[in-house]
Amino acid sequence: MDFQTVVARAERLQHLHAADTPLVLPTVWDAWSARTAADAGFPALTVGSHPLANSRGADDHEGQTFEEVIAAVKRIIAAVDVPVSVDLEAGYGQKPADLIAALIEVGGVGLNIEDTVHSDGGRVRSTQEHADYIAGLRAAADDAGVPVWVNGRTDLFLHAQDPSSVLDEAIERLRAMEQAGADSVYPVKIQDNDELLTAVIGAVTVPVNSTAHPVKHDLARFRRLGVRRITYGPLLQLAITDAMKEMLGPWTP
Repeated sequence: MDFQTVVARAERLQHLHAADTPLVLPTVWDAWSARTAADAGFPALTVGSHPLANSRGADDHEGQTFEEVIAAVKRIIAAVDVPVSVDLEAGYGQKPADLIAALIEVGGVGLNIEDTVHSDGGRVRSTQEHADYIAGLRAAADDAGVPVWVNGRTDLFLHAQDPSSVLDEAIERLRAMEQAGADSVYPVKIQDNDELLTAVIGAVTVPVNSTAHPVKHDLARFRRLGVRRITYGPLLQLAITDAMKEMLGPWTP
């Protein structure tokens, strides 16, 4: 993809985040799902690491090499004419500049980066370490001349037995990511907790990303709470799986 097209798509993604409340980015995993979502009218998409891995017979949590992921993502991005963000987990052990360069080369204009380092035994980065990584991504994108959208994710709530017990630490981490240059922040695993969502939304000035289930959740609720960005994680693929099983049920031997 030529450089000017990449820049134009990146600028389009920036504009969509500013204009839409909330911006819903269907989480896709191959050319078919990407085309289907784009044909449904969605102006931007995101590639999810979990559904991408499932579609390729691999494990989530960096069960593929970075080169394999980038090659798969390249085909997805080439299949549509809308901006595409990519879940790059914890970075696959790549330096921020190398991650940004590879993403831009295949036409990606946004990324999701989490603080669980699967390539290093599943440890969780410290607040400062994760902020520093995000700052590196921001600097690399700026140097490349492409306003790549950086969605900074924290798994603190996911790993906690009692999510409310880590709220203060999570807010500190979200603010550090914002200050480091994250365009939005993503505290996973609190999509069903109004109190925690409200607390983190009120603690930062950038959009907060929430996971949603396309059937079980209500867009109006997220809008009311102030969520400004929604992705599906693996839940769209799981919903399609459930529907497929129901359709095929009468045909099974």
